[in-house]
Amino acid sequence: MPTSRKPWIIAALLVAAAAAVAFGVWQRFAARNGMDGLASGNGRIEAVEIDVATRVAGRLADVLVKEGEFVQAGQVLARIDTEPLDAQRRQAKAQLQQAKADVATARSQLAQRDSDKAAAQAVVAQRQTELTAAQRRAQRFADLRRQAFISQQQLDDQTETVDRAAAALAAARAQVAASDAAIAAARNQIRGSESAVDAAQAAIERIQTDIDDAALKAPRDGRVQYLVARPGEVVAAGGRVLNLLDLSDVYMTFFLPTSDAGRVAIGSEVRLVLDAAPQFVIPAKVSFVASEAQFTPKTVQTQSEREKLMFRVKAQIAPELLRQHITHVKTGLPGMAYVRLDAGRDWPARLQPNVP
Repeated sequence: MPTSRKPWIIAALLVAAAAAVAFGVWQRFAARNGMDGLASGNGRIEAVEIDVATRVAGRLADVLVKEGEFVQAGQVLARIDTEPLDAQRRQAKAQLQQAKADVATARSQLAQRDSDKAAAQAVVAQRQTELTAAQRRAQRFADLRRQAFISQQQLDDQTETVDRAAAALAAARAQVAASDAAIAAARNQIRGSESAVDAAQAAIERIQTDIDDAALKAPRDGRVQYLVARPGEVVAAGGRVLNLLDLSDVYMTFFLPTSDAGRVAIGSEVRLVLDAAPQFVIPAKVSFVASEAQFTPKTVQTQSEREKLMFRVKAQIAPELLRQHITHVKTGLPGMAYVRLDAGRDWPARLQPNVP
């Protein structure tokens, strides 16, 4: 190679190297400028967990779902054996019938006591009439005795008749008072029997509620995460049977450094990109920002290893979007969360939502 051509070759190589360096620097700054106004952090998709537990103690008769199965709100997931409750309900129904019969008996007794009182009041009226007649006759006898038309014995006999009539009236009035007491007792018996009816009815309703609660239903749409109890096991009141993921309440938790977390407001827009489906950008919103900093968990990597204190942030996915894809929602998937710190800036083209 001629010596005169070497400087040109060297110069060309230097120019090419400078151009490559410049291109790399331009790419770095272009990429960095494209991310201006954004903060990012690694996280995992999570969902609210619901423990489906039994309210009443009993033997687990059947589990109708499997782990990982999708369930809908109101779907029966498991059943508790209700045979003891069925026996209690039958007993309560028998007590209800007995209480109703007692009410009928008490009411018939009240009617009888009312009749007795009416009869006693009639006797009182009769005795009052007899006493009044005897008193008038005694007055006439007294006048005749003063005129010596009758003997003293005749007057004494009439006076005795008046006393007997007064005693009979007092006895009749006592009978009326006794009838009033019997009526009050009959009414108390009716109230007691009616209370027994109400108690038996309440017992039936309580037992029926326990029987209804023996069918464990899904409170919301979700996916069975794992089973805790198996058919045949005895479960205590409040014992867990299975764990359910609420797929209508799905979010990603990630961590941001102090400099970024201080600029994040509740409701800020977030874009989620999952490792399993990087071609999709999922829209979300910030629903929680920790009020206190904490040490960065070991399972989460940060962009700057120099920053050890981070703030926990939660990005909530819209329930409407979740309902459209609820059968495909899975928790535990890792990914990246991007938060827009400056609401006046547009999202980069590669972070525009494109969930089908």
